[in-house]
Amino acid sequence: MNNFPSNVPVVAVLGGGAAGFFGAIACAEANPGQPVLLLEKTGKLLGKVRASGGGRCNVTHACDSAAQLVAHYPRGGKALKAAFQRFGVADTVAWFAQRGVALKAEADGRMFPTTDSSETIARALEDAARRAGVQVFTNTAVEEIMPLPGGGFQLQLAGTGRPGPTLAVARLLVATGGQPKSAQYDWLRPLGHAVAEPVPSLFTFNVPESPLRELPGVSVPRARVTLAGEKLHYEGPLLVTHWGVSGPAVLKLSAWGARRLSELNYTGTALINWLPDHTDDTLRPWLHQFRQENGRKGIAANPQLGLPQRLWRTLAEQAGIGPDVRWSDLAAKAQNRLLELLLRTPLAVRGKTTYKEEFVTCGGISLADIDLQTMQSRCAPGLHFAGEVLDIDGITGGFNFQAAWTTGFLAGQAMAQLGNTTAVPVAAVGA
Repeated sequence: MNNFPSNVPVVAVLGGGAAGFFGAIACAEANPGQPVLLLEKTGKLLGKVRASGGGRCNVTHACDSAAQLVAHYPRGGKALKAAFQRFGVADTVAWFAQRGVALKAEADGRMFPTTDSSETIARALEDAARRAGVQVFTNTAVEEIMPLPGGGFQLQLAGTGRPGPTLAVARLLVATGGQPKSAQYDWLRPLGHAVAEPVPSLFTFNVPESPLRELPGVSVPRARVTLAGEKLHYEGPLLVTHWGVSGPAVLKLSAWGARRLSELNYTGTALINWLPDHTDDTLRPWLHQFRQENGRKGIAANPQLGLPQRLWRTLAEQAGIGPDVRWSDLAAKAQNRLLELLLRTPLAVRGKTTYKEEFVTCGGISLADIDLQTMQSRCAPGLHFAGEVLDIDGITGGFNFQAAWTTGFLAGQAMAQLGNTTAVPVAAVGA
């Protein structure tokens, strides 16, 4: 039987991920001596932290202001503007620095520990929790949350073959992460919260009949991806893969269009503009002048406009330009086709693939039910939420972790103020 504290008011945190650890630490540090329990249903702590960024952990993103930060959240960002002003990127950097972990910003704004190891972040969180007195229990699942008549909650823990023990707590933080299926939120619905139906976010496009299928590994530093017939587009680095296309341009488009792409069953036509600085009106004159000045040059073997040689050659082939054709011999029809492919290569999207281990969901507990100053439920006083269990999700680049740090910190600080609750139930463990 778990050795929970008894005869004292207890704060419990459900979820051993980034938001759960940050909330537990913030609560314990703000109110030394307050018993804080962190309950993780699996045997693994901080799994996403360790997997993030290819094992480097993309901790946050270098944004100078809350206004700049909120622009990177397809859902929840604007609602969190005030929260980011209270605990934002600079606060995250300072928090880790105070615990001996320096962060660095890369050219694209992503911030990592200077060690380039996610273990540095995981150890910092575990060490901070230990120093603050947080008691961590793994393989401890909560099956039901029951509000107590005088305030606080009774938690029904899972048992083996029969009901497990119960635990009464004064304050509770749910930081159990995003869930891919709506039914996985059913245990929270009896508390009165609306749930935005979950759908995947941050995924790559499967293109089984891709004209680029012979180019896996080819990348461009900047392309614009548009979903034909929709008001969805994004610009950024793009990577051709064995199964289709990936890279930040695709991943970020999938985040902004998560709900619409779900409605479309992940099918449609993606149009790739390999030259986002150009339009028909600028590219056509450029091609005309280049052709006038370089008529004797072969087309397919001499890539132009900064495009990779393999990509340029493939686009030329798709335009019907043979390997020996020179610019002076280029037919008007083939030139028009090449221009079209440079600006709008069509790819028939037929499905999606999860991005590495970093599964992110769009959906979760509705923010309308949450006081975003304290992350406290408007339906059940004393109950707080943080992290991806909420209907908040950011694009790739450290934004989902920043939301976890911010919401976890604000929830932890609020839970430390036990004097704000009218009842202080006693923690009790029973069969």
